[in-house]
Amino acid sequence: MTAAARRIIAVLLALVVAGPLAGCTQRATEWTDAEYTIASGGSTGVYYDYGSHLAQELSTTLDIRMVAQETAGSVDNLLRVGSGEALLGFAQGDAAADAVTGTGAFDAPLAVRALARLYDEYVQVVVRGGSEIEDLGDLTGRTISLGAENSGVNVIAARILDAAGVDIASVRDPQLDLSASISAMERGEIDGFFWVGGLPTPGIAELSEMASVRLLPIEQDWVNEVNERYSHAYRPADVPAGTYGLVASAPTMAVPNYLVTASSTSDGVVRDVLAGLFDARLRIAGEVPTAALLDRRSAIFTGPVPLHPGAIDYYRDMRG
Repeated sequence: MTAAARRIIAVLLALVVAGPLAGCTQRATEWTDAEYTIASGGSTGVYYDYGSHLAQELSTTLDIRMVAQETAGSVDNLLRVGSGEALLGFAQGDAAADAVTGTGAFDAPLAVRALARLYDEYVQVVVRGGSEIEDLGDLTGRTISLGAENSGVNVIAARILDAAGVDIASVRDPQLDLSASISAMERGEIDGFFWVGGLPTPGIAELSEMASVRLLPIEQDWVNEVNERYSHAYRPADVPAGTYGLVASAPTMAVPNYLVTASSTSDGVVRDVLAGLFDARLRIAGEVPTAALLDRRSAIFTGPVPLHPGAIDYYRDMRG
């Protein structure tokens, strides 16, 4: 037998041995046959898109049942994770900081921990392209959705309006989630809406393909003021030109997004989730572009929300 033939046979044998294990990896013993959930926000947002693909990936690689759960957003996600209703959840850094300290929308501290910093989210104040509304000061007396109740959007919208000197009581707020906000704008029932999410947000991208939209500017002074008053979780940013058909970039505020779990989640389960998350990064990014921003070097920076001990072990092992 020639050397080339032996190499071919060796490769074929390796594939036969590996075949039964494809799509499945050794998992922590704490996993059960229960159905696990990822608290993932509204169905037209990046959270839900990301969560759905992550749930599919983890279901396959760990041979478990995991699904994405539609929710009101960050605050709701944190409450579900803290209560044990969801294993994992997406949360804005400011809402997560409030959760661990028991401030803002949270009456008491929640026992939640971070697994990873995923990507930055951008505040998007959406109005029609031909609207007379030019800046936040023009929102007085208008019908503007400030986000669903128990959403991180609602928290940030209130903070930005306060910093901009706009009385929140002067804005008619129907408290719609992203999907309902888009539908209401299409019907002409609202003048605009606040959203906080990755770029591009699928629902807003679809809206921009049917009608011209603009994003109202959020000035750096307002971002600085919000930071001083709250958790220093924010930074000035720009939505790039071309996004949603914008002819110029739009100044705004960005906030990091975390994947969180309960403090009581076992270290082994956390390591399995993180291994699956990073392994699936490029596959998920093919459908959810923000997933490509996940990076092990920056994933550990989740302050002021502590990393879960299992996450610390995972990142330490990867570094070694």
